[in-house]
Amino acid sequence: MDDLVFQRLYEDYNRDVFNFLTYLTRNREVAEDLMHEVYVRVLKSYGRFEGKSSEKTWLFAIAKNVSIDYFRKQSTINKHANIHFDWETEQLSSADRLPEQLIEADEEQEQVLDVLHTCTGDQKMVILMRFFQDLSVAETAEVLGWTESKVKTTQHRAIKVLQVKLEARSAREG
Repeated sequence: MDDLVFQRLYEDYNRDVFNFLTYLTRNREVAEDLMHEVYVRVLKSYGRFEGKSSEKTWLFAIAKNVSIDYFRKQSTINKHANIHFDWETEQLSSADRLPEQLIEADEEQEQVLDVLHTCTGDQKMVILMRFFQDLSVAETAEVLGWTESKVKTTQHRAIKVLQVKLEARSAREG
């Protein structure tokens, strides 16, 4: 891989990929480690990139796979402590809070992010890709290896879950 190509990919997409990983893990240090792994994989696999997708969706697919590997590794560690983690149905959550300077968002966005971490892994991925990273339905489907219909269905269900949880939260606080 040409150094200029790598530099361009990094400069064009590092912020989006890092934000995605940070939203997903809720831990800046973990996101930095995963970011490093994403770009190691980019270096190793760019020669096989055929251009059938955009570079952005290709990078997000790598970031998704790196994050899945991370959560599976955490699951294995937790399994030894008799805690079971199922990627499809369990929540992807972390006790760590995001540093204030990382999310310069209004209170509503922070509430959505907090509630988002109670959704399933699939719902969380779709919401992050669609609304926080502005990927289209087609791009999200490509990254996740799903049909567009599955993305739309998962998105619809996630939005319903988020609405219910945000309303319940508002009622408790209000």
